[in-house]
Amino acid sequence: MNNSIKSKVFFVFSLLFGIMFINAGLDKFFKFMPMPENMPEKMLKAMEAFNEIGWLMPLVGVAEIIGGLFIIIPKTRALGAIIIFPIMVGIFLTNIVQDSSGLPIAIVFGSILAWIIYENRSKYLPMIK
Repeated sequence: MNNSIKSKVFFVFSLLFGIMFINAGLDKFFKFMPMPENMPEKMLKAMEAFNEIGWLMPLVGVAEIIGGLFIIIPKTRALGAIIIFPIMVGIFLTNIVQDSSGLPIAIVFGSILAWIIYENRSKYLPMIK
C-alpha cells in the first residue's frame, strides 16, 4: 500500500476512533445515548454497580474524552493510546464476561487501537529499555 494512502487511512481510523471515545466520554456526563432496551439482566446489574461507585464513571468519561482528543492529534496519539488502553481492556472483559453481543465491535476498536500502538511503537520503546 502506498505510504500516502496508508497514512490517510490511518488518520481516518484514528479520527473515527477518537470521536467514538469522545462521544462515549461525553455520554458519561450528559446521558444523551439511550440504554439498549434488550440489555441482559447480568449487564444491567454490572452497569448499576459501576454507577453505584460515584467517582468511577466520571473518571472513565474524562479518560475517554482526553484519550480520544489525544488520539485525533498525531503528535499526542501515542499518549492517547496509552490512556485508552485500560478502558479498552475493560470493554473487552465486560463483553467477554457479561454479554458477548458487543464483542465484534470491541474487536474492531481493539484492532484499531493495536494498529495505533504498533505505529507508535518507537515512542514506547524508551519506557521498556
